[in-house]
Amino acid sequence: MLKLRIARQSRSLIHPPPSSTTATAALSSAADPPIPIPSFSSTKRSVAEPQQSDLAQYFREWFMSRKIPLYDRILEALHAEDADLSRFNLRLSEELVLDVLRYNTKDVLSCLKFFDWAGRQPGFFHTRATFCSIFRVISKAKLTNLMLDFLHGYGKYAYNGKQLYHNILVIGYSLAGQCETALAVFGKMRFFGHDLDRVGYNVLLNALVDGGHYDFVESLVLELKKRGCVDSSTHTVMVKSYCRQNQLDQAEEYLRGVMKADDGAKLNRYALSAFLSALCKNKQFERAFMLMEEFKMMGINVMGHVYGAWISELVKVGKMDDALKFFKDKQAVDDYVPDVFHFNMLIYRLLKEDRLEDVYDLLVEMTKKGVVPNDVTMNAVLCFLCKVGMVDVAMGLYNSKEQIGLSVNRMAYNYLIFSLLGEGNVTESYSVLQNSLEQGYFPGERTLSIVADALCREGKLNKVKELVMFLLQQKLVPRKFSYDRFISAYCRANRVEEGYMLHDMLTGLGKSSRRFAYHSMIEGFSRSDRGDIAARLLIEMQESHYHATRKLYIGVIKSLLKMDNPETRFFELLEMQLARRLCDPSVTYAIFIDGAGHAGRPELALQIYDVMQRDNLVPNLRASIRLMQCFLKTGNVPNALLLFCELSIQWQRRKMWNAMIVGLCRLKELNYASQLLVNMHKASMTPSLQCYEELIKVNCDLGNYSHAIDLLDDMARIGRQVSSFIGNVFLLHALKSRLLYDAWVCLSETKNLTTTSWMLGHLIGIFSDRIGGYYLEEDIETLIQQCFETDLYTYNMMLKRFIMKGSNSASILVHRLREKGYKPNRWTYDIITYGLYRQGRKEEAIMWMNEMALDETSGTLYMNRR
Repeated sequence: MLKLRIARQSRSLIHPPPSSTTATAALSSAADPPIPIPSFSSTKRSVAEPQQSDLAQYFREWFMSRKIPLYDRILEALHAEDADLSRFNLRLSEELVLDVLRYNTKDVLSCLKFFDWAGRQPGFFHTRATFCSIFRVISKAKLTNLMLDFLHGYGKYAYNGKQLYHNILVIGYSLAGQCETALAVFGKMRFFGHDLDRVGYNVLLNALVDGGHYDFVESLVLELKKRGCVDSSTHTVMVKSYCRQNQLDQAEEYLRGVMKADDGAKLNRYALSAFLSALCKNKQFERAFMLMEEFKMMGINVMGHVYGAWISELVKVGKMDDALKFFKDKQAVDDYVPDVFHFNMLIYRLLKEDRLEDVYDLLVEMTKKGVVPNDVTMNAVLCFLCKVGMVDVAMGLYNSKEQIGLSVNRMAYNYLIFSLLGEGNVTESYSVLQNSLEQGYFPGERTLSIVADALCREGKLNKVKELVMFLLQQKLVPRKFSYDRFISAYCRANRVEEGYMLHDMLTGLGKSSRRFAYHSMIEGFSRSDRGDIAARLLIEMQESHYHATRKLYIGVIKSLLKMDNPETRFFELLEMQLARRLCDPSVTYAIFIDGAGHAGRPELALQIYDVMQRDNLVPNLRASIRLMQCFLKTGNVPNALLLFCELSIQWQRRKMWNAMIVGLCRLKELNYASQLLVNMHKASMTPSLQCYEELIKVNCDLGNYSHAIDLLDDMARIGRQVSSFIGNVFLLHALKSRLLYDAWVCLSETKNLTTTSWMLGHLIGIFSDRIGGYYLEEDIETLIQQCFETDLYTYNMMLKRFIMKGSNSASILVHRLREKGYKPNRWTYDIITYGLYRQGRKEEAIMWMNEMALDETSGTLYMNRR
């Protein structure tokens, strides 16, 4: 509904019909006044852009309505170092000075410079009103020290006489919250026979109430009564005093007394609104409403500030429906128009509750009634535009902020940043965040983290670096801001030195990195063969009470052994680890033995093994296996076998035999591996599934298909299940050669094969085209699932078979594997495209290559075939 209304009204205003008179009459009589917000339902960019452009221009003009060109030029001139205002030929008067000071109270420095310049012009003397105005500018900015410095240097303005001089001092110190000093100056005045004027008394009185000096308030009011200076401001301060003390009955009695004595002449709306607010804070809404209506019937003007106070209190307690109903009722009956402050209050609360229809209506009402927007309104409009998805319009206004005098607040910054991120515009979002920080607005830890994470995801690490450096230079280390993620991102991008620099800066600020950041840096320096830094970070991580994994140790050891003086560095790190006693010494030795093995330094591993025995440390099974694997990894089979023979006497454990068989298989030492398998059976030990997998694979790779089938049958007899790996190996070789099935047939004639072997043999016959018949994809899949569990590699094998047979089932199989939760990898696409090219179906092959380029997994490597 909101979209339709906005679309209808925006078209009528942005593109008016030729008959302007009729159109104007129609618009003025419409129930909903037009505001140029375009249709949100338009999905075509070409249609939406002109409307959004017009809308941005409309808002820009509305915001510009608050600008006064002369005052803008004055303030702009004041920003220069040699502020020269003589060219404006200003006729200085109290009214002009007050107008300039009130024009932009946030620009405190310019206000002070103008005030000082005006005071030095011939023929012009500052008045009490101009002094009060500059004091309020400073006070509103909460620059108490500046106010005090100003007052201490006020002597140069004392040319207007001692009475005015002291009067101004009392007002200044009162507005600065320095009640004791203000009273001291007041006492000095009385000593000289001078007295405060009516305004001075009321300002001092209000300051005493704000400071909680209620005893002085009573005595000061008596002084005012004696001098006949009591006015509406005095009544307001007295009501405020009673309310601050929670003396609501006395406050009401005071109000009624004033009404009775003065017939309401000295009772202003501020006194009544202060009392209404106090009642509402005490949850006496009904009493407040009845009193407001009663005073209205008595002829008191309640329409402005009092109505606003009532709306404010309803908004504060979340009674938005009541607040809106009151506003609409009073608008209809009394033609009530809230001021910009109360419009803003309503809009912000409605934005918080996502009531965008109501926000829209209020913005329409503001433009219709000619309410001049302020900074708060403009920020609310930015938030509204972001919430309704019109980020382009919001950014158009944001980019014009200097022209329209918009000071963006924290809430608007957050909305802009999140909206831009939602549209995937990370760079512009970062630009807004950067501007926010430069303007002194800290958008919050969550916002910073989200933007920085988005930059990391897109690889914009230079911008991440800018952001982090800015924060650290400002000594901003948000508690929940994850610098560790950025360190890891730098390391992943092979910019580990920059990650380390950030870590170093954080350490200097007393903030330590977390475990995963240390891991990233250590792994990064290990990959870069900077083992010295990796080792230093490893020690530092352990000092921070973080545990290092075996993989991390091995990476550090490997990188150390690639540097100069490798043995020295290696044993220094070992000694440091042993001295720290982080774990059992045997475990530490085992890790270093493993590291030496991975680095291709078996002699170092053997040296550590000897040191353990010399120190009367019995090497545990893990250390013994690591030493044996160390020789295997370097291809030193004789020494590995000798060590195995020695260790197998000490350790009658299946784990050692399995490790030896797997290592020999990977070196293609099939005879030794097969003999060890026989010896395991003789020793009544059951080989692991991995032993069978590696033995079957190496036998198939060497064409020893009969031995592979024997192993499968042996495995089935001892109760081992056929793994996906074994099944896939047989399928692969069935596609390569028919000899596998021939070996199966020959063996089945001489040996009573198990049911598992028979089922897998039948499947191999189908894959090698030795068993005739037409099989659907579903049939093949069912047969495979009866033999072993399928995986992506299995589906690739099926795909290869059907492509080789010239089948058009590629799309069906790819769809099926996706349904199973798998994603096609590079090998999947290679199988399809290569098969299609061989069949002369080049167009189809190109189509699949294009799909591969678009696929999320197109960059993955081939399936690991172990």
